[in-house]
Amino acid sequence: MLRVLAVDDEEPALGELLYLLRADPRVRTAEGAGDATAALRRIGRALENGPDGDDGIDVVFLDIHMPGLTGLDVARLLAGFARPPLVVFVTAHEGFALQAFDLKAVDYVLKPVRRERLAEAVRRVHDLVHAAAASPAAPAATPAAPEQIPVELGGVTRFVPVDDIAYVEAHGDYARLHTDHGSHLVRIPLSTLEERWAARGFVRIHRSHLVALDRIDELRLDGGATSVRLGHTDLAVSRRHARHLRDLLMRRAGG
Repeated sequence: MLRVLAVDDEEPALGELLYLLRADPRVRTAEGAGDATAALRRIGRALENGPDGDDGIDVVFLDIHMPGLTGLDVARLLAGFARPPLVVFVTAHEGFALQAFDLKAVDYVLKPVRRERLAEAVRRVHDLVHAAAASPAAPAATPAAPEQIPVELGGVTRFVPVDDIAYVEAHGDYARLHTDHGSHLVRIPLSTLEERWAARGFVRIHRSHLVALDRIDELRLDGGATSVRLGHTDLAVSRRHARHLRDLLMRRAGG
């Protein structure tokens, strides 16, 4: 069961959030803090005593707009620790989803908080913490959240795991993420994702496409034109990128 710290400078919002968290059967304890300073003091005590101590915190539900340090400031500070608690942002503002993405937040919940949406965030945290507890390699460590990217679905910000993305298509200053279950338009240039995801095996094959190398099923050469197949999708490879892509695929095939 989860040990939760909720942080919000607005008392009614904090009270409502704590009420919903305490009603969730996966939450063991839920404490509140009215500002970033109080939250950091409480988190510091938890980190001093270790994750298995009586003061341990598994996850912090953070408001963003607060006097003094913001929720984003708190998350940046936490990122400097070896084993920080997980972070879920709870905010009335949609515009900070990219910063949350960069800070590897588990989720991004918009106010007013709906019970079902909060339950989904708790489930994600619970699954991560449970996976860590079940792992014999690191039984006491809380894992870093898998890299995710925020997308808008019907007015709700959700996070899509990068590992679910097969390829990305350029749309001007936007990019369309293609997964096995559909596509999502995000306001991030393809060049930014190319740089950010190079280490995760994404490679540029065309000015309009970035693909996950391990999703490529076939490389085709036809009359001097090169293309790749990912599942049922065929994508052209530009001459500029063809040789580099062939070399990458050959190295991968060679082990």
